Amino acid sequence: MRILLSAVLLAAGVAIGAAVPAVTGFVQDSLSAAGLPKDLFAFAAGPAPAKPEPARVGAGQDDDDDKGAASPEKAHGQVPGGHGHEAAEGHAEAEAGVIKMAPEQVSGQDISVVKVEGGTLARHLLVPGTITPDTDRIARVPARVVGTVAEMRKRLGDRVAKDEVVAVLESREVADAKSEYLTASVRAELEKTNYDRQQALWDKRISSEQVYLQAKATYTEATLRVDLSRQKLSALGLSATEVAAAQKRDEATPNQSTLRRYELRSSLAGRIVERKVDVGTKVGGEGDPADVYTVADLSTVWIELSVPTTELAKVREGAPVAVTPAQEGGDRHADGKVVFVSPFLNPDTRSARVIVALPNPDLAWRPGTFVTAEVEIAHDAVEVRVPKAALQSVGGERVVFVRTEEGFEKREVELGRSDDDSYEVVSGLKPGDPIAVANSFLLKAELGKSEAGDDD
Repeated sequence: MRILLSAVLLAAGVAIGAAVPAVTGFVQDSLSAAGLPKDLFAFAAGPAPAKPEPARVGAGQDDDDDKGAASPEKAHGQVPGGHGHEAAEGHAEAEAGVIKMAPEQVSGQDISVVKVEGGTLARHLLVPGTITPDTDRIARVPARVVGTVAEMRKRLGDRVAKDEVVAVLESREVADAKSEYLTASVRAELEKTNYDRQQALWDKRISSEQVYLQAKATYTEATLRVDLSRQKLSALGLSATEVAAAQKRDEATPNQSTLRRYELRSSLAGRIVERKVDVGTKVGGEGDPADVYTVADLSTVWIELSVPTTELAKVREGAPVAVTPAQEGGDRHADGKVVFVSPFLNPDTRSARVIVALPNPDLAWRPGTFVTAEVEIAHDAVEVRVPKAALQSVGGERVVFVRTEEGFEKREVELGRSDDDSYEVVSGLKPGDPIAVANSFLLKAELGKSEAGDDD
């Protein structure tokens, strides 16, 4: 019976010792009182927890334990739950923002590196506009006299040179003006001959003074009539010398009189952009067409911009302008400059008229086309400028990655002014520092991986 009781107590002691190690001593004492050895259940309880040593205070305490051999974990710089010496070293690189990368890795990921330089920051204002002809390069071929169109020598699109004959009219008004000049010229020549003869006679006292003075007055009047008729020809755009030469040719060919012919010339070199009459049309009179052709030189065109009053103070004459077509798919690009800023505002739109001169050598920019203009409104010189693609945001700070011998180093920068493509760096970089520009986001990702690994 006693043996059975001891076995039951032994089993109970083993179970209690495994479940609650803290009461193992009590169980041992109880079983020992029953006459059982303690070694039978010591394996179930496991080693007893070590009692904490009292804290040592002061330099005079025994430090034999400190002089003993360090544990393997301490010898290798490891801590419970850590990653060894390599993990601790990687954590230091993550904090310092260092990314080790071989040159072949840099080139393989297309990370381009450029040296920081100074430059200019140019800010722009985006404004819609419409292409119009340059009003200084448009000329009409007017019908200065009343007449009928006899010849139209140019078609639409034809090129013309300055002072080239583009049309011929037949005009009675021109015939009268030419006749008057020719008659006055012949009359003046006759009167001059008579005056010279009377002067010679008067010098010899052969004729009376009255006859001499009369001849002189008549000649003076004839000369005045020639001058008046010459001015009339000039008002019609005719040359007295050409009229006289044409009259001599007509005398040789009486069937080809040019007395009624009036040639219209272009005052501008360019292209015929408008033809308003046909052969046989009456022009120059009241209710008749006043112009025959319109000639335009489109090698330079204008762009009319409507700038709001809030932005008008930023636009200045002479500012460069980049022009692109307004419709999608337009790949043309040209550069012009502001030539005029109107001091008046449109009362309906409350905007000011701004004119941009745009070179058009290939005639690709057609009047009436809608365009988008980028007007430069600021031009500032800075000592350090970096592209926007080089900047990344890490931990709420703007950083760049500076190229080092081992790879890249994260560096915080303080930014200043900016334009469409770049930022001014106030501090953190100096001219000549090599930084990553293209694909710098890959470096940010690598930095994030390193810091995430250290946190684990």
